[in-house]
Formats: sequence, C-alpha cells, structure tokens
Amino acid sequence: MNTSVKSYKAQAAVVRQVGGPFTIESIDVAAPRADEVLIKMVGVGICHTDLVCRDGFPVPLPIVLGHEGSGIVEAVGDKVKKLKAGDHVVLSFNSCQSCPNCAKSLPAYCYNFLANNFAGVRPADGTTPLAQSGTMMHGQFFGQSSFATYAIAREINTVVVDDKLPLEILGPLGCGIQTGAGAAVLSLNMQAGETLAVFGGGAVGLSALLGARAIDAGMVIVVEPNAERGKLALSLGATHVINPKETTDVLGKIKELSGGGVNYAIDTTGIPAVMGVAIETMLPHGTLALIGVPPPDTNLPANLMSMLVRGVSVKYITEGDADPQTFIPRMLAWYQAGKFPFDRLISKFKFEQINDAAHATETGAAIKPVLVF
Repeated sequence: MNTSVKSYKAQAAVVRQVGGPFTIESIDVAAPRADEVLIKMVGVGICHTDLVCRDGFPVPLPIVLGHEGSGIVEAVGDKVKKLKAGDHVVLSFNSCQSCPNCAKSLPAYCYNFLANNFAGVRPADGTTPLAQSGTMMHGQFFGQSSFATYAIAREINTVVVDDKLPLEILGPLGCGIQTGAGAAVLSLNMQAGETLAVFGGGAVGLSALLGARAIDAGMVIVVEPNAERGKLALSLGATHVINPKETTDVLGKIKELSGGGVNYAIDTTGIPAVMGVAIETMLPHGTLALIGVPPPDTNLPANLMSMLVRGVSVKYITEGDADPQTFIPRMLAWYQAGKFPFDRLISKFKFEQINDAAHATETGAAIKPVLVF
C-alpha cells in the first residue's frame, strides 16, 4: 500500500433525498485502513435492495449505495493477508466475523447484519471513508458502496476470482444471483432429481432455477406472468412455465404437472397470496423458502392443519445462506463448466446511465442491469 496517498478522487452516484434520482458527483475516497481494501470498480449490478433504500428504507442520506460490485484491487491495508494489488475481485455483503453465527460460517445471519450493511458508516466508530469538500458522506453500504469508481471494502467481503473471467459482469454473484442460487442449493439443500416450484422469474428466481439445474435437479416449474421471462426460463432449463395471467388454478396446474406436488418451493415475489399458494404445492416434508420482501405488517396466509399433516416448513432466507468466500467460487466453477449461464440474465449500461438502468429494473425491461465503468 502506498501510505503517502491520503485519498482518491472518484465519481459516485449519490442519493440525496428519498425517492430522488442518483446524481453523479465527485467525492473523495480515503485510503484503506489496516483491514480494508481499495477497489477500482469495473462493474456493479443494480439490486432491488438498492432501489428500496433509495425510496425510503431507512438509511442515512446523502449516501452512496451499490452492493454488487466487481473490480481490481488498487491498495490494501497493513493487516490484509489474502489480497494484493492487481487481484480481480467480487464484493459481497459485510459481516462482523465475531458473533456466534459468523463463527459457524453463517455470515448471512450475522448478529450485526443490519449495522454492518445498512448503517451507512463503519459500526465500530461511526466514520466513513467517503467525503465531499471535507464533509463526510454516508457509505459502507453492504461494506462497499460500489456505485462509484472507487470503493472501500473489507477482506471478509472481498472474493478473489480468476482474472480470465469477464470481470465487469461478475458483481451480481455477490448478492442477487448468490441469493437465488443459494436458496436452492444451500438453504433447501436440494439433491439431484428433487423437484422445485419457483414463484417469480426475475433475477433471483431465475438464479434459483440456474442453481437447481447446476446440481441436476429434477422437474423445475417457474410461475411468471411476463411471457418473455417465461420463454427465457424455459431456455435456461425450466421444465414448465405457468403464466398466472392465463392459468386460473396455479396450484392445481402445479400438482397436475408434478404428479401431486413438488419437494420444495421458492417465493421471490413477497406477495402474501402467492406465498399461500406456494405452501400448498409441496409434498410431505417439503420446505418453502421465502426471499421476496412483503408489505409491512403482513401475515403469512397459511393453513396450519394443512402444514401439520404434511410436515412442511417455511423459512425466510438471507443471501441464500451463503458464505461468499466459498459459494461465489462454486458458482463460477459451474459457469466455467457451462452449467450456470448467469450472464444471460444481464443487461449492460454505462455507469452514467444509472437512472435509466434503475428504471429498466422497475419496469421489468432488464432482469439484472449491470453498470460498466
């Protein structure tokens, strides 16, 4: 690390007011501290969580969001052991490394997850590496704030990848794609030949499909109202696609196609009525994985007696139960083997087009926008 460098000039997409646009502004990014890493960004995905926080989920403003970054290590702190300048890396979520769940390699359930990922500052001392004209700007979003040409991350949420891979599109492996694939492979622990129903054919739902296919799952049914996304799901390996706009009895259709029900279901919609259907699709001892964000104060519309007689369970999932240090390399190994074509979900935009990319996410015109620097 060049200790003579005090800060780096960067361009960042800043959110200044709830629901406001991203504005490209000049900021200063401080040199990395002892356990930190400075990354020159190459690409960054736009995730639904970025837009939720822009639109009012409580984060301090002004803030630099972005949490699906990929780039090249520019400098490392004195205590960083596994990273060096020039490494190609993918950034993921932050964790404390010291709570009981982190000790069990369950960083997605870190006791301090909210503080480490949403506080907008370093939890230890309330500081941030970002500033503008000498005034602190909130950052550290998911331990990275990668809607900027430079980002500060930590060794724990920085994953080295093969420099022969297409770095600019790898960022979504750190959150959205990891969440969907991890839900199928890690959270549900699907085995070859087992069956799955996926509700929602967006980035997370289609990543769940890709994960299931990577481990040679059996029948995978995708429920998705967008006809084009339904076609894409079929081309990615879905056995069947059900359009709920055209099928009045989605539950009946799933049972008909599967011969009575599926082993597992995943809901990515957050819609209570959809969750209620998903619970009823499963065979005895099935598990429903919930990923979608529901409306506040929503109750699960479940028939407890129906759940009892089948012994089914429901679990909410964070980040696909993944440890990024092991699961991101696993997904990339599948990709290199031709078993995980996540690149087919991605649409590229220039960094300066961030508001257009966000709009494309909201309208469904793009499944997974990636900003390229």
